[in-house]
Amino acid sequence: MALVTIIMGSPNDGDCVKNCEDYLKHFGVEYELKILSAHRNPEEVANFARNADKNGVKVIIAAAGMAAHLGGVVAAHTTLPVLGVPLKGGIMDGLDALLSMVQMPAGVPVPTLSVGNAGAKNAAITAVQILALSDNDLKEKLIEFKRNGCRI
Repeated sequence: MALVTIIMGSPNDGDCVKNCEDYLKHFGVEYELKILSAHRNPEEVANFARNADKNGVKVIIAAAGMAAHLGGVVAAHTTLPVLGVPLKGGIMDGLDALLSMVQMPAGVPVPTLSVGNAGAKNAAITAVQILALSDNDLKEKLIEFKRNGCRI
């Protein structure tokens, strides 16, 4: 059963999101990947978010570029933590996505990581840290990860 769901707004985001997948695999965390767009299929995004916890998901990672409404739409429909990864693209090369994510209104939190590959990696690590609050095996893996200079 997937504990983490990674949502990306477009198949074009796959190269960056692979970094996130690599880190989750390293820690042995079950995850699933979905392609959902807040603009192209908003009802499907809302339906997923409303039911994610019933399906065993504990953390959602939303990776999107440009307007980057994906994380906010998901966060509006769930009580699960939603981690935002702004992706490079468009004429502002990721700055627009970053600004969209960090300007969420009170009550709709989308903790936001750095733009691009580092953000994708850190989103996975943050998801593992959240899961490790109730999983001592994951906590030990995190301790070892830190001892090894945060490298996989």
